Amino acid sequence: MHTDKFISESLELHLFFGRIMKEHSFFLKAGFTPVNTRFSARSEFFKNEFEKLLSNAVTLSNGMICEKVLNSGEIVTEFTAAAERQTEKFTGIRIDRSITDRQLRMNSCNCRNKMDLTRQIRNLNRRSIRLLDGLIALKEDILNNVLNCRMFTMNYPLLIEHILREAKLYRKYVQILESEGTIGVQSMKEVECFWNQIMMEHALFIRGLLDPSETELIHSADMFAGTYASLLKNCRNAEDKTMPANVTAETRKFRDFKAVGTKGIEDCKIRSLILPLLADHVLREANHYLRILESC
Repeated sequence: MHTDKFISESLELHLFFGRIMKEHSFFLKAGFTPVNTRFSARSEFFKNEFEKLLSNAVTLSNGMICEKVLNSGEIVTEFTAAAERQTEKFTGIRIDRSITDRQLRMNSCNCRNKMDLTRQIRNLNRRSIRLLDGLIALKEDILNNVLNCRMFTMNYPLLIEHILREAKLYRKYVQILESEGTIGVQSMKEVECFWNQIMMEHALFIRGLLDPSETELIHSADMFAGTYASLLKNCRNAEDKTMPANVTAETRKFRDFKAVGTKGIEDCKIRSLILPLLADHVLREANHYLRILESC
């Protein structure tokens, strides 16, 4: 196993997906009605535990992450700090905003001795798998209750399925790192199909959460949903990776659309049911996918 690759890829994975998972837990909690106190408490537990995991990953990552990842906007964006502050105010749900402050001050690789971190990274990986097993079970429980009319939540059933797939991908990647030492064994076709579906669903969620008066933005979101539906179909039908130039171009355009939307929501210029942190969340996922596409 190549130790440097194992450590850097593990840390990059936790910096991106650890934040995503804590925010999934946050959005689940924010979407429950008062009757679902037990589920609210379980969501709060996972939010707190993934905050701890992310905080640990940040401590281990300073000076260990490549500049391209740090500057990609997938870990934090220029909107994240304000989005957390506003969302905490709107919901009353606590967010450890010091983690974002620390991430904004992180340095890129300075050739620290990575051998010293192997044991700590393995512990972090095993801890993440245990947490993911629990969070996946919670999401499946919520989805089952919603689909069988035993629970109401402000989150779409498709959104619950969406965040469940992301949790399973995170778990799969940690397992691959533990067994293979690198995520590079994944086929690009599989990666592309996964993220094309995620981008398509983001567009559908944005369309559905915008105020009906935001006709121009609704139209744009609908167009992106259609574009990614076509890209997803092409990807699934391809024998190998497809990687047409328009995948990168469309993802760049969608990322820019999300960035404008995030600023508009933070500045109270866009009417919607979209929390500022949710807007920043989907922007970071677009930045992550774009970085993958541009690295190939």
